[in-house]
Amino acid sequence: MKANFEPVQEAKRKAALEAVKHVKDGFIVGLGSGSTAAFAIEALGERMKREKLRVMGIPTSYQAFLLAVECGIPITTLDEHPEIDVTIDGADQITPELNLIKGMGAALAREKIVAAASKLNIIIADQQKKVKVLGENNQSVPIEVLPFAISLVKRKIIAAGGKPVLREGKGKLGPVITDNGNAILDANFGEIAKPGELDAKLKMIPGVVETGFFVGLTDIVYLGTSSAVEKIEKIR
Repeated sequence: MKANFEPVQEAKRKAALEAVKHVKDGFIVGLGSGSTAAFAIEALGERMKREKLRVMGIPTSYQAFLLAVECGIPITTLDEHPEIDVTIDGADQITPELNLIKGMGAALAREKIVAAASKLNIIIADQQKKVKVLGENNQSVPIEVLPFAISLVKRKIIAAGGKPVLREGKGKLGPVITDNGNAILDANFGEIAKPGELDAKLKMIPGVVETGFFVGLTDIVYLGTSSAVEKIEKIR
């Protein structure tokens, strides 16, 4: 793994190293998407080489798939292994109750499916992702939408008090397209006191595939700092 990371990147790397300690020989591992989860994929690949671990991964995006292959992690599917031992992923915001906003990497639907299929869900992040209430600091909620339904969904989101913006691609013209062939609306609702209720309301809109709310799915969070890693566990 590369050395001399910037402080935030080093914090993410430290959190990833703690998370991959949960992986045991023979495990099926959900592989999250994004720059933070990439540290976990790399760390897992290194553990496999060093300790001769036999592990198979289920990636949540094409990006995670390519990195897993590069790191020597054999790939499998939910059809072959419908129950996942542990999933390691990142997040955009995390509350003390371990509710999350995810999806800035546009992989939210597959990430939530993999999380729901997992015995243990671990989130890794730097301390900046920890907030008191979801939606702080103008954090928007990613919503995956069928392209045919974009105009309807935008109108319904506005009626629900949100401000939706179609996510545009970088380096290409037009909207971001998910691995599922859908679009992403980023909706700002301000501070969100009851994310579970808003999640349910949004998913009742025809054309909404999934939202970036991850409520009640997370078991452990590792928050990296420049000097340590904070572990937060779900209150059972």
